[in-house]
Parts: sequence; structure tokens; C-alpha cells
Amino acid sequence: MKRTATADWQGTVKDGKGTLTTKSKTLNQHNYSFHSRFEDGAGTNPEELIAAAHAGCFTMALSNMLTEAGHTPGKLHTECAVDFQNLTIVGSHLTVTAEVPGIEAEEFDGIIQKAKENCPISKVLNTEITMEYTLENA
Repeated sequence: MKRTATADWQGTVKDGKGTLTTKSKTLNQHNYSFHSRFEDGAGTNPEELIAAAHAGCFTMALSNMLTEAGHTPGKLHTECAVDFQNLTIVGSHLTVTAEVPGIEAEEFDGIIQKAKENCPISKVLNTEITMEYTLENA
């Protein structure tokens, strides 16, 4: 299985602009620029997309691992903050709220730590990954 995306750019890095397109067309010539990456301009940026990928991948991994352990998650919500400093991603922080009926806190802690370490995006990131979570309805 391979997933693809394309980037097109015109102009200088500071004054130019570009578009990102994914094969699925979820992003279809979606704008990105210096301003959306380093300031507060309209459009997306690579770090925001990495944060979305990490949040999505981790949450699916957590759901899978909970299911394999015999627990059906009620709701899983993950926010990911990618820390980008001096042109380097220096961290990715996951903040998770989970509703998992009937699970004990100790078991949940083991599963969520395993998901953090083993989701494919966590494995590909060459940075510190931190996490905090709230388990509701335990």
C-alpha cells in the first residue's frame, strides 16, 4: 500500500505560494505559503499536516489495541501539537480524552503507552513524543 500527495509551488519561498493535493482529493490544490507556515496566514502547512497524521494514526492504533484487549471505546479524542523551532520539529505532544467503559486505569495506561510508541506515525517521527490523557467513565 502506498499513499501519495503532490506539492506545487510558484515564486520565492517568502513571496510565493503553493498547493497540496492528495490522491484521495481530501486536499485538492489546498493553499500553503510562507505566511501559513511561519505566520498566521490562510492555508495549511507541513507541520499542521504532521499533527493531523499523528493524531489520526495514534487514535486508530489506540482503538485497535483497546478492541484487541476486549474493550470497546466509547469515544476517543486526540489533539496533537507539533513543536516546530529553528526549522526543526522538536516534539509532538498528544493530549487524549478517552471514554472506555469498564477498563481499569492501570490497564488503560499500559495500552495507551503502547499505542503512543507503536503507531506508524510515532515510529517515523524522529523527535520526542510526549502525552497526557484523561480517562473518563473508568
